[in-house]
Amino acid sequence: MTTTFPDVTISTDRLVLRSFEEEDVTALAEMMNDEQITAWTSAPHPYTLADAHAWATARSHAERTEGRGIVLAVTEFLTHRLVGIVHLQNTNWRTRATEVGYLTAPWARGEGYASESVLAVAQWLFRDQGFERLELRTAADNTASQQVAQKIGCISEGVLRNAWIVRTQTAEGTWTDTRTDLIVWSLVPEDLDDTDGYEDYDGYGAYAGGTSFAPRAEVNGYAVGADWH
Repeated sequence: MTTTFPDVTISTDRLVLRSFEEEDVTALAEMMNDEQITAWTSAPHPYTLADAHAWATARSHAERTEGRGIVLAVTEFLTHRLVGIVHLQNTNWRTRATEVGYLTAPWARGEGYASESVLAVAQWLFRDQGFERLELRTAADNTASQQVAQKIGCISEGVLRNAWIVRTQTAEGTWTDTRTDLIVWSLVPEDLDDTDGYEDYDGYGAYAGGTSFAPRAEVNGYAVGADWH
């Protein structure tokens, strides 16, 4: 039984999804130090160049080689600029199921990159890798992230109550842990039949959960994913 994903590059009209490289370190550190990413993920804060170097050169690659999933750097096709990350994780090779986490750099929000990149990975996963289920988890208050899931054809399956810890910023500017419910979404191969011609939606996913981040009506959403180490 195959227990690792291939070292793959996935392309769309606007994006190239590939393995991380050492040249991504500076852009990765800048992206991860965004306040919204700090709030919605469990990434170290501040996120140092050393953190970025370890992720880009070793830890992201180990996710694939050790069979847990695959990490793809999302880049613009024309500029090669780092747009974000899509991460398949918690992969069950027997049931051919995995979970997706994702995020988008602050400068790239508003372009529908999250939907485009996650949908491209889902199509590759089902059509080329023979997988049968893709799972996504979003914070209960995170309506923007929920709309991303809906745009790519996911079905809501239920709520995991009080299931995750995220960070919120206090009036003094410090960060504190807060618990949140999670909505579980799934995508299976037949759902892709409904995604042709989908409209781009701006959103971004997180590696470790999401909660409300003021102003709620304007902020993009995160989907839950893997913890950062």
